[in-house]
Parts: sequence; C-alpha cells; structure tokens
Amino acid sequence: MNKDDLISVCGAGGFIGGALVADLRRQGFTRLRAVDIKPLHHWYQRFDDVENIQLDLQEKEPCRIACNGAHTVYNLAADMGGMGFIENNKALCMLSVLINTHLLMAAKEAGVQRFFYASSACVYNGDKQKQFDVPALKEADAYPALPEDGYGWEKLFSERMCRHFRDDYGIATRVARYHNVYGPDGTWDGGREKAPAAVCRKVALAKISGKHEIEIWGTGEQTRSFMYITDCVHGTQMLTNSEFVEPINIGSAEMVSINQLVDIAEDIAGIRLTRSYKLDAPKGVNGRSSDNTLIKSIFNWEPSVKLRDGLERTYAWIYDQIVQGKASL
Repeated sequence: MNKDDLISVCGAGGFIGGALVADLRRQGFTRLRAVDIKPLHHWYQRFDDVENIQLDLQEKEPCRIACNGAHTVYNLAADMGGMGFIENNKALCMLSVLINTHLLMAAKEAGVQRFFYASSACVYNGDKQKQFDVPALKEADAYPALPEDGYGWEKLFSERMCRHFRDDYGIATRVARYHNVYGPDGTWDGGREKAPAAVCRKVALAKISGKHEIEIWGTGEQTRSFMYITDCVHGTQMLTNSEFVEPINIGSAEMVSINQLVDIAEDIAGIRLTRSYKLDAPKGVNGRSSDNTLIKSIFNWEPSVKLRDGLERTYAWIYDQIVQGKASL
C-alpha cells in the first residue's frame, strides 16, 4: 500500500476501530475514512484530520459511501459487547450480518483491493469448551459448527461470506478470530464491557468507595485468554497486508481463570476484596484460549503483551475515568 491510498475503517467509533485509526495515523497514512453508527461525540477516539462519517452500515447505500474509492476496508463494525450483552441480545447480534453482507457487496462494486473482517473466538465449537482446563482452540476447531448462539453464528456465517466473495469475485478478504481484546479507550461500563474492563472497574470502585467487595459472574473458575489492544492492532494489519487467506486466531495464549484475573487486578490496586458469586449471571463457555501454532508458523509472531502489564495500563485508565466523574460510586 501507498501512504496516500484511501483506507476505510468501519466501526471506527468503537474500541478496536478507534485504536486502528490512531495507529494508521501514527504510521503516516494520509487518507483515512472513519465510519460508525454512533454520533461523533460518542466515539472512543476521533481525529480532526480524518474523514469522520456517521453511517448505519446495516443499510446498503451507506456501505457504498464507506467503500467508495477505498483501497482497503476494515470491517470492525458490529452490534456487540461482553457476555452479558451477547447472551441477552441474540437477535441484535445476528443482525450484524447485514453489515458485512452489504459491505462486501459495496466493496465488490467499488473495486476494493483488501477487505478485513473481524471475527471472534465465539465461532468455535461449544463442545470443545465445556471444561475449565481445556486445550487451546486451533482454527480447525470451528467445524463441525456449534458456535456461540446468536453472536457466534453471525460471525461464522460472515466468515463464509468473506470466503465466497473471495472465491467468486476475487476480493482479497482476510479474517481474524479475535480472543477477548482489552485495554484503555475501550468500553468499561454500561453493560457492553468485557471481563478485564468490568473487573478493573469493580476493583477501582471498591478501592475508591472503601467497600471492599466484588461480585463475580459464575463460579470464577471459567478460563479465558485476553489480548491487549496494541497486539490486536498490529496483528490485524499484519494479516490484512499478507497473502494468507484463511481465518486465523489473533489472541493471547496466556490462559487464566476469572478468579485469577481478579487476583491480578487486586494486586495492581493494592487491596483484597470479599468475593460473592452470581451463579445465574451470563458466563459463556467454561474454557477458551488461543492456539497460536498457525500464526507463529505463518508470521513468526503472536500477541506478546503479558496480562499483568496490559491490565496495569487498563486499570489506571479506568481508575482515572471514575475519578473524573464518569461513573457513579
């Protein structure tokens, strides 16, 4: 790519999309189009030297606007959130299939050279995630298909759509299966936040308020791996600019339980909390982490930011948001 090629980032008002636009600017790309359904003042990051557009990408004509003249399109747009959101909003999650479908159609019409789709580890077969201490998920584990209901099915279907637009129409599609991205400038309250941000918020609120208690969803034995935002942004661009065409994991191989995640956040905050467990809360599969054999063999790279290091930065940012009055005690 040339630095003056037009790059369109869809979902740019969100966490990952905003971080991607920031990194592209840092690298010196001069023609950036940022698109999101949210009003501009609700975007997580926004830059005045970028073409910022509010569009509903579930509709076909806005997708044409997003793709017009673009060399590369990054599709990070979706109606999604943490487990509490996706378990209770399956229809909304499924409707995101309209975004990827219409963007692919528009990309074909516009002659887009590269098209990236952000998929998820939620596409993986649920039968392989029933134990807490499970083998890491490799790319082949998506089939036979039994993904997360709603959100996971939409992601898996959209992966197939990318494949067939590549095979039938020659669009150079790239698909990444993200594993739990976290970091500063992300969703941290309101019901759409994921576990690292939720835990950091709860621990920070406990420290500030003096009420040294925390509620944990499920038993706390559920295991996950969590990827820091800089690793996500680097891996996304690396894949998009490569010649590798199959879906690939972009996630950390450092698996921890939710209880261990709380341990780390407590250590960072310098407090110990009394734990209560909400056993009827949404908690997802029992175990999930990223097998990075393929990405290491293809790219000689894998996400490398240690959870403790990333969580320190995330906790500090969320703590500051609370102190600045952006959440109620």
